[in-house]
Amino acid sequence: MNDPADGRPDSLPSFAHAPWALLALLATPLFFSSNLIVGRAVAEVVPPWSLAFWRWAIAAAVLLPFAAGGLLRHRHLLRREWWRILLLGFLGMVLCGGNVYVALRHTSATNATLIYTTSTIMVVVLDALLKRRRLPAIQLAGTLAGFAGIVLIAVHGEPGRLLALEFNGGDLGILVAAIGWATYSLMLRQGPVSRLGGQTAFAANALAGVLLLAPLALWESAGGAPQPATMEAWGAIVFLALFPSVLAFGLFQFCIRVAGAPVTATFLYLMPAYGVLLAVGLLGEELHLYHGVGFVLILGGVVLATRRPGLARRAPAH
Repeated sequence: MNDPADGRPDSLPSFAHAPWALLALLATPLFFSSNLIVGRAVAEVVPPWSLAFWRWAIAAAVLLPFAAGGLLRHRHLLRREWWRILLLGFLGMVLCGGNVYVALRHTSATNATLIYTTSTIMVVVLDALLKRRRLPAIQLAGTLAGFAGIVLIAVHGEPGRLLALEFNGGDLGILVAAIGWATYSLMLRQGPVSRLGGQTAFAANALAGVLLLAPLALWESAGGAPQPATMEAWGAIVFLALFPSVLAFGLFQFCIRVAGAPVTATFLYLMPAYGVLLAVGLLGEELHLYHGVGFVLILGGVVLATRRPGLARRAPAH
């Protein structure tokens, strides 16, 4: 998942002469959201750390031929910033990889999708905290709405759980991942690593993630966890390596080039809708009233929190 915090467009362009661009814009959030659905589907089939390790090992192998030139050109920067690359690998592939698959053993894909969506709001909040600036009122309202949606889903619509501090461990794990992804996104946009370019940075982070996930997968295997051995297991791993990893990232970059970052960001608002529909349709999960209310609060909060200040007051372009 990428954060659509770069702003929203005044109006969407016509795609009459660019149907492939529209298809890519619709497919990108679908591919990103499929990670949680497939991860939940194979939660009892593939151990979580092994699932994350093999996913990113295959993804890195696919990316390497395309990113090798960039990695070589930037080898001095990579050597100098090795600790940042490792930290990004930890945030993006360990905290938002294996940790997510662990959490999916204890919560539903529906809950995970909605809670994870708030990572976009957290980008806005963390950015404001780091820059020591006050959030505009509309962004603050969006932030509060989004977090209210998290709480509602985490307590399953039962306020008594909040008073008793009864939370689902899986929901909390997804919340930690959402914070991790927000931090990952900010680190990619700021600092020396931003000079690497999208493809090179993604490949470097994936390789760092594989390095960090390897001992966790070995520890899991030494503890007796069954390793992937069936077509179902390896099919899921390959799917995760290609669709929510390599293809989702590639389409995201393509969409930014052909449609612009603001339009691409707007289409990413489809992620929670895709995720919930897939969870219900493919996994047979049940929707409750608190899911609907939480969805409205979170998606509305994302839209408000990522709104550019002054957008509503700007005269339309002609």
